[in-house]
Amino acid sequence: MSQKSLPETTSGERLIRDIRRATRRQYSAEEKIRIVLDGLRGESSIAELCRREGIAESLYYSWSKEFLEAGKKRLAGDTARNATTSEVRHLRDEARALKEVVAEQTLELRLLKKSMIGAGGDPA
Repeated sequence: MSQKSLPETTSGERLIRDIRRATRRQYSAEEKIRIVLDGLRGESSIAELCRREGIAESLYYSWSKEFLEAGKKRLAGDTARNATTSEVRHLRDEARALKEVVAEQTLELRLLKKSMIGAGGDPA
């Protein structure tokens, strides 16, 4: 018996595969949440939902797991929120102002101590 060899992948097929890989859809966080919530509602099967959205069931289940884990962490208070740029700028300005107040108070305290020592007061 002769062995049949599998046809080699043509460059056209490779090109199509590369294009599909390069043009793979990127889902936003809002879209992922919408899809996971649709699945959790149970109005249609997960398989039907995934076909409609054009995603693999394994991808849906990984999004679902991440979604539920993030919710659990948030409810437990384990997550730290990232500050926005304006919040960081405001906090830096506030810290700078507080440092200036501390420096002024320190200088004033030193001047008062020196004036008390000069006036014959107790250096302690």
